[in-house]
Amino acid sequence: MMRDRHVLVTGSSSGIGRAITEHLLKSGATVIGIARNHNKFQPNSDNYKTFDVDVSDLKTLPSILKEILSEFPKLDGLVSNAGYGQFGGLENNSADQIYSYICANLTSHMVITRMVLPHFKAQKRGDIVYIGSEAALEGAKKGSLYCAAKFGLRGFSQSLREECASTNVRVSIINPGMVRTQFFENLDFHPADKPVNAIEPDDVALAAISIFSARQGTVIDEINLTPLKKAISFD
Repeated sequence: MMRDRHVLVTGSSSGIGRAITEHLLKSGATVIGIARNHNKFQPNSDNYKTFDVDVSDLKTLPSILKEILSEFPKLDGLVSNAGYGQFGGLENNSADQIYSYICANLTSHMVITRMVLPHFKAQKRGDIVYIGSEAALEGAKKGSLYCAAKFGLRGFSQSLREECASTNVRVSIINPGMVRTQFFENLDFHPADKPVNAIEPDDVALAAISIFSARQGTVIDEINLTPLKKAISFD
């Protein structure tokens, strides 16, 4: 199904990015994974190629992406997933912290897209899938930075989808609710323990695969995923 696809996945070593990578590999795709640390995920597959990258380092990111495009000229997919959660009152963040957070969770997606988009347009084929959040749909208390980044990513995705319509490049975004991953390790809350209280990473991965598998003339603009029941536990 995906044997001729070459997909770049950011944040491929854990959580949602890892699940998407696993499903892409199972479907026969070649995956170019970028993450800060690949030690925790080393699948036994010749189709998994890794680059050590901190996506928040916007000075070196373009040169690494140029290297990837040179090494993998058949690249025709991007899953832009890397990022992290940060919650609390806005006044608890310094100007540098705000800048760093937006760089990692919004600007990096734009820079990566800027680098791969001309390549996709030149070959008249490409799928771009952003991993957004339900936080892109409604603001939430103590989520000003997180919601701002996700609202921005959703708007970016919607605008880019319109820009790319005539170039055979498809742009989509998946907005999951709480997903049971390491995302919550450094936060003071997490989804409640029952299976109905959280999405699993595989759920998001299957949504991504459905986007890549859609008929070429069809664009799945946006997918919103939520747990059957929303319940939060506080640490």
